[in-house]
Amino acid sequence: MRSWGGAAVTAFAAALVLLGGSGSAALAAPALDDAGKAPAVAYAVGASAPAAGRESGAAAPSVEERPCPVAVPSGTTCGHLLVPERRDVPNSRTIKVGYAVHHAQESSGQPADPVVYMSGGPGSASLQLTGFLARMFPARDVVVLEQRGGRYSEPRLSCPEIARGIIDTLRGPGPGAAETVSLARQALACQTRLEAEHVDLRGYRTAEIAADIVDLRTALGYPGWHLFGVSYSTRPMLLAAARDPEGTRGIVLDSLLPAHARWYDNSAASLSATMTKLGIAARFDAMVKTLNARPVAYETRDPLTRQRLTVRLDGDDVATILAEALHEADVIPIMPALVDGLASGRTELLQPLVDAAGDGLTSREWGLYYAVQCQDEVPDNTFPKSRSPRLFTGVVDAAVCDAWGLPASRAEADALTPRATVAPVSAQSAAGTVDGSPAGEPATPPILVVGGGYDPTTPPEAARQAVSAVPGARFAEFAGTGHAVFLGNDCARRTIAAFLDAPAATARACDPGAAPQALVRPGDLSLTSSIYRLLRSPIPLAVPAVFLLVSAVQLLAALVSLARRRGGALSALAGLAGVTLCGLSALSLAAVEDRTALTIGVPHALAWYGLLALVSTGLSLVEAFRLNAAAARIIPALSGLALIAWLYGWLLT
Repeated sequence: MRSWGGAAVTAFAAALVLLGGSGSAALAAPALDDAGKAPAVAYAVGASAPAAGRESGAAAPSVEERPCPVAVPSGTTCGHLLVPERRDVPNSRTIKVGYAVHHAQESSGQPADPVVYMSGGPGSASLQLTGFLARMFPARDVVVLEQRGGRYSEPRLSCPEIARGIIDTLRGPGPGAAETVSLARQALACQTRLEAEHVDLRGYRTAEIAADIVDLRTALGYPGWHLFGVSYSTRPMLLAAARDPEGTRGIVLDSLLPAHARWYDNSAASLSATMTKLGIAARFDAMVKTLNARPVAYETRDPLTRQRLTVRLDGDDVATILAEALHEADVIPIMPALVDGLASGRTELLQPLVDAAGDGLTSREWGLYYAVQCQDEVPDNTFPKSRSPRLFTGVVDAAVCDAWGLPASRAEADALTPRATVAPVSAQSAAGTVDGSPAGEPATPPILVVGGGYDPTTPPEAARQAVSAVPGARFAEFAGTGHAVFLGNDCARRTIAAFLDAPAATARACDPGAAPQALVRPGDLSLTSSIYRLLRSPIPLAVPAVFLLVSAVQLLAALVSLARRRGGALSALAGLAGVTLCGLSALSLAAVEDRTALTIGVPHALAWYGLLALVSTGLSLVEAFRLNAAAARIIPALSGLALIAWLYGWLLT
C-alpha cells in the first residue's frame, strides 16, 4: 500500500490530507501474489533422500558473501547460494540465489532454531522483508531466501516484454483473441532473449527452488530450522520438508493452496464464494454483468513509461482487480460498499485500484513467474470458457504458457501427502526411526497453517481440509483478513511466533476470530472519489482553506468590534459558524477508522455540517448589504458561496 500524507495550512485541509493510513491498493506487495501449484518431491518425511535433492556425487553447496542490495537491520549479512541451474543435467551451469541472514543477539540460554522465509508469487522478492521478520522473531536467526531467477538472484528472469503485452491487452475490454496473439508474440520475444542469454527455463520450477532451500541449510551449517512459506512459497517449503526431514523442526504455511487444487479452474468460484461471505454476491454478479455489457475507460499511468494511458475494463477485468485487491488488509473492509457503488454505476470509485494495479506489473519477475506456472500449475487446469467471471489472469497465463511450450512437471508427493502415498514401504523401512517413530512409519514435523477468511486466492476451506488429514498439523483461520495473513494481521504474527516457541501448546496467543476492522457496508458512507482526487492534486483544497481563513479573520474582527462596542454580532456569528463547520468536518474525517474508506466516500455528517456554511453565508450577506457597509464585507459572503458550491457540487458528488 502506498502511504498517504502531506501538510495543509488549515485544520480543515489537514483533515483531508493528513489522514495517515494507506490509500489505493498496491497489488505489488508480496500479499498480492498469485498462488502457483508446484510438484512435490517423491520422498516421504522420514524416508531416505539425497541431501538437498542433488545428484549422487554432486559438489556440496557453497555460498559467497555480497553487500546487501536492500536496507536491512544491523546484524544482517547477505550472500549468494551457488547451485546448478538444473540438478537433473550433468555439468549444468552454476547460478546464484540471493539470501540474507539476520543474526539474533546472543543469549545465555540455548539458542532457538532459526526460521527460513521465502515470499510467494512466483517471482516476488523476499529480502525487503528481512527487518519485518527480524522483529517478528527477535530471538531467532532469520534467513530470507530469494527464489532462483528472482530480483536479487543471478540471472534475473525479468520479462518487460510480457508486462508490455499485458498492458496492451488492457487497452481494449477483455482479453480477446487478437490481444492474446499480440501477448503471445511478446512472450516469445522474452523467451528468445532469455535463451540467448543461456537461461534454461526448465531449471526454474518448484522442485529446484525446494532443493535450493535444503542446500542453503547445508551451506550455512544449521543443523535444523523452521520453514516459513506464504502463498506460492508454501509449495517449495513443503517439498523442502519432504527432502530434508532431519533438518526440519517445524513448518508454517500462510495462505496455502493444496497440491491437488486446480487454481485457475477454481478461481472464479473462489472469488464468488468470498463475495458471498462479504454479503455482496448479488451486487457483485450485477456489477460484472453490467460492465461486461458496457465497459468503462480509465485514465492511469503506464507503469513502464510513466506516460498517460487509457485502459478499457469490462466486468471480468474489474472482477480480477477486485480479487487482487482482496489481498490488502485495508481494502477488505471497504469491499462491500465499493462493489455496491460499482453496481450502481459509480465506476469512478475504482480509480484508486486501477492506478495501483499498474505498479503490480513491475513488482515481480515475469520470466520466473511463467517458468514456474507453465511447468507446475497451468498443465493441471482446463480453463473452461463458461465460467463467470472469466478472470483476466487465467486467460493471460494460458496464452503465455501455450506460447512457451514448456514441459509439464510430474506430480510428486510432499509433506502434506497422506502417509500411505508418500513413499514405498521399502524406502520407509530404509529410513529407520525418526523422532521416536518406528521404522516404516515416517514422522511429520509440527505444521501450522494459517488462512484468511476473505482470501479468494487460497481459500481457507481447502487448506483446512488438507491439514485435517495430517498428524501434527493444525489450521487457524483469521477473520476479516485476506491473502498473506501475517502481513496484515497482528494476531496471526503472534500465533506464528508462539507456535515456533511451543509447537505442542494449545493455548491461543490471541483471538483469530476478532476482525482487525469492521466492514464498511453499503450506506455507511456518502460515496465519492473526491478525497482520492484531492490526494492526487490538492489544488481544490484552496476553496475550504480560503473559507476557513476568511471565517477566522471575520470572527476575530467581529470580536474586537464587539469589545469596542461598535457592533458586529452578525459577523461574529457568521465567522463562528464557518470555523465550527471546518472543525466538525475535520473531526468527522479523522474519526474514520479505516482511512482507505475515504477513497470511496466520506461520512454523511459532512452534508449536514454544510448547513453551517449556509448559515455563515447568509449572515455574511446580511452584513455585506447593510447601509454604509464596507466593500470588504462582501468577501466572507463570496467565500461562503464558493464553499457551498465546492461542498455540494464537487466534494459530495
